[in-house]
Amino acid sequence: MRQVAAGIRRRHGTHQQGKEAAFTADVRAMVSTLDDSLAGQRDRALLLLGFAGAFHRSELVALDISDVARNRDGVVVTVRRSKTDQEGMGRDVGSPYGSTPAACPVRALVDWQEASGIHGGALFRPIDRHGNLRPTRLTAQSVALVVKRAASAAGLDATLYAGHSLRAGLATAAA
Repeated sequence: MRQVAAGIRRRHGTHQQGKEAAFTADVRAMVSTLDDSLAGQRDRALLLLGFAGAFHRSELVALDISDVARNRDGVVVTVRRSKTDQEGMGRDVGSPYGSTPAACPVRALVDWQEASGIHGGALFRPIDRHGNLRPTRLTAQSVALVVKRAASAAGLDATLYAGHSLRAGLATAAA
């Protein structure tokens, strides 16, 4: 039965329920609600870098410290593998310094790295309810939860936003 149902879906298609694109003003509103705690700094870096690089959730959580190279113009992030790069060729994504310091992905990333003290391994990690940094990697679902939590705090309807909202927002704004 499952194979038959899957064949029907492939043949006739299914309607995808998309989420809203998070535009620049939305992302700025989201990051303005974050405090300077370790979790707040991580979430700021995650939101701003995710938007600036139009990253998939899976790409953000797969990043290691060694994948980020700073230069005088900003940062270059190496994405080693993604769902749009099935052969694992990788790509480099540049992110320049932002004109507004509070919404600058480069400054947020540097602040996160300094505050967390991470020198190797996963770039984005979970933080427990006591504010302790965990040694594991964030999950893709965690990115969606960060976006929803920040959207809600900014007075946006959190049910309309998810992890893909960052990627969709930049793509829509660029178009």
